[in-house]
Amino acid sequence: MQIQNPTAVMIARTAVAQDDVTGDGTTSTVLLIGELMKQAERYLNEGVHSRVLCDGFEVAKKCALEYLESVKRPINATTDGPADAVDRESLLCVARTSLRTKVHEKLADMLAPIVTDACLCVRQPGMPLDLYMIETLYMRQKLDMDTSLVKGLVLDHGSRHPDMKQHARNCWILTCNISLEYEKSEVNSGFFYSNADQREKLAKAERKYTDDRVEKVIELKRKVCTDPDMNFVVINQKGIDPFSLDMLAKEGIIALRRAKKRNMERLVLACGGRAINSVEELQPEVLGYAGLVYEHELGDDKFTFVEETRNPQSCTVLVKGSNDYVIAQTKEAIRDGLRAVKNVFDDGAVVSGAGCFEIGCERYIMEKGRKMASGKAKLGVEAFATAMLVVPKALCDNSGLDAQECVIKAQEAHEAGVASGIDLVSGEPMDPTVTGVYDNFKVKQQILFSAPVIASQLLLVDEVIRAGHNMRK
Repeated sequence: MQIQNPTAVMIARTAVAQDDVTGDGTTSTVLLIGELMKQAERYLNEGVHSRVLCDGFEVAKKCALEYLESVKRPINATTDGPADAVDRESLLCVARTSLRTKVHEKLADMLAPIVTDACLCVRQPGMPLDLYMIETLYMRQKLDMDTSLVKGLVLDHGSRHPDMKQHARNCWILTCNISLEYEKSEVNSGFFYSNADQREKLAKAERKYTDDRVEKVIELKRKVCTDPDMNFVVINQKGIDPFSLDMLAKEGIIALRRAKKRNMERLVLACGGRAINSVEELQPEVLGYAGLVYEHELGDDKFTFVEETRNPQSCTVLVKGSNDYVIAQTKEAIRDGLRAVKNVFDDGAVVSGAGCFEIGCERYIMEKGRKMASGKAKLGVEAFATAMLVVPKALCDNSGLDAQECVIKAQEAHEAGVASGIDLVSGEPMDPTVTGVYDNFKVKQQILFSAPVIASQLLLVDEVIRAGHNMRK
């Protein structure tokens, strides 16, 4: 049996909680916890008690959160104001910064407008941003650079009748949850007939209930499609049997059956109208509209595209890739990018990236945090401040730069009064606000809340165990 390391489990659960709350910052959380432990080890070896260090961590955490509030940069990106007032460029910068830590630069720059426009598409004034209204669908086709945003909906199935149109313009969309298939009765029964004519009448009587429902749909189509260029599309959550499909196809109606439940609400938001549950509700007012509906076949799979909607409030990110690994990596990056943009809507603020916040925070803690602590707790404050530099150092190491030299140059820039991050190409100090490198305020805040708490618990675990043994004696 494999025995798990309790320390690793705690850190892993903290990273999972970080991802659940903010959607990003898991690596930074693990790095900061590890560095806090590393810095504390130096003082523990010198005989400093872990409780004293934890007191210093608490003082430094309050100081860091205070600094975070002071340096956040408000931007005009909330769900309360009009759509044209949103600072799209800042949202693009946040998305690009997040995505470049997940995938290569060229793909990140291509995905940034997609995730930003997807969030702006589903944004509704006065309502929280609902990422559930953004469908992520993949097609094992072409390259990851062919990933695109469809301001409408893409369904992962097509029509089931060979005579139905595969391409239609100016379409009325009926979104419904009505059974259009013959259903056997729950009671066992038998019919007896003496000739073929009686059998035919019995068969028609059994079909009449279903056929009447289909006829009502056809009547609505004839009522609204007065122009020959208009088309009618039925997207049904329940089944449509072959006879009903044949009746609809003869009227030129495109019908899709067994639509996924999650897409019913999205269809209404994308096309307008409302979903209905009975034929009694069939009125022109319940219909939505799409300028283009077409079917795309890829091997044995069929996809139905519903595009050119008037006021789409739901959309689809169509992920493409040559293999499952590329698709999974791209989907994960898109998920993190969407969460990064959503965080900006929630916070209405961003924080300078490229290590600028961490370097400035280290200096702030050393100057102010030490004054707030007394006695040996100052050592815990110093350890916390030094640990904050682990993020810019990791950025430099991953870029093949000399971490110590780059961090020192950036620290000198901060001492000169210029808030600077690190240019990961040249290694020189640079202003993140000029290059558009921004991090999420919520991500940094959550890291500062959780990392010191876990580090303190790990440092004090020996004291807790020792106290338990003493109580037993």
